[in-house]
Amino acid sequence: MGNGLARKGKKVLLIDLDPQGDLTTSLGYKNQDNMEITIKNIMEKVIQEKPISKNEGILQNAEGVNLMPANIELEALDISLVKYINKENILKQYIDNVKEDYDYILIDCRPSLGLLTINALATADSVIIPVQAQYLPLKGMTQLIQTIDKTRVQINPRLKIDGILLTIADMKTNLAKTTIETLRNSYGSRIKIYNTVIPMGVKAAESTIEGKSIYAYDKKSKPAVAYENFTEEVLKNSEKTRDRTTQCR
Repeated sequence: MGNGLARKGKKVLLIDLDPQGDLTTSLGYKNQDNMEITIKNIMEKVIQEKPISKNEGILQNAEGVNLMPANIELEALDISLVKYINKENILKQYIDNVKEDYDYILIDCRPSLGLLTINALATADSVIIPVQAQYLPLKGMTQLIQTIDKTRVQINPRLKIDGILLTIADMKTNLAKTTIETLRNSYGSRIKIYNTVIPMGVKAAESTIEGKSIYAYDKKSKPAVAYENFTEEVLKNSEKTRDRTTQCR
C-alpha cells in the first residue's frame, strides 16, 4: 500500500518492525543484515536518550518510498524491551520526531503480539488487519482485536481499526468464500471489511523477489489493480475521517 500512496503523490514512510525484514527485502534491500542503521538502532537510541536526526537510517528506494529498515537483530530488542521503563512508547517517541514530514507512516508488524507490536499499536492512529484466506490466520483475529481494544483503553485512546483486508485469496475456492463470509458475519457489524480483495498471483511473488513494487513489476496484473483499488478505498476513508473531525470542531 505504501507504493500505492506514493503514486498518489503522498509522502510515505514505511517502518519495518518485523525481524524477518520481509518489507525491507521486498523494497529491494537484500543485504539488510549488513546495514549499519535499522529501526533496532533507532529504538536503542531512544532508550539511551541519544539524539536522532530526522533522516537518520531512512532509505529511499527507486520508486520514491522512504523506508526505515529492519533485520534479524530486531529480535533481540523485542526480547529485551520488557526491562525498560515506558517500554510500550519507545517507537512513539521516534515517530513523534518525524511524523510532521510525512502524509502517511505505515508500520509493518510481525504476526505476533509481542512488545514490538504493542509499540506499533501505541503510536498508531489506526490499524488495517490483513487476513489470508486460510483457517489458522482467521483464528487469531479474536486475540488481535482484544489486544487492540486493550491498547486503546490502557495506552492509546485514539487507536481505531480502519478495516480488515482479505489477502492472497482465490475467490473461486470455497475456502476464500467461507473466509470472507465468516469475517462479515463475525466482525462486519463493528469493523469495516474492505471491498477490495487482494488476489493470489504469481506476479506478486515475483515482484517481491525482484525487490520491486507490483506496480513497477507489472502494473496491469490482477494484484496491481487490486492494490490500486485498495489504496483508493483507504484514501476515501481517510478523507471521510478528516471531514468528521472538522465537523466536530
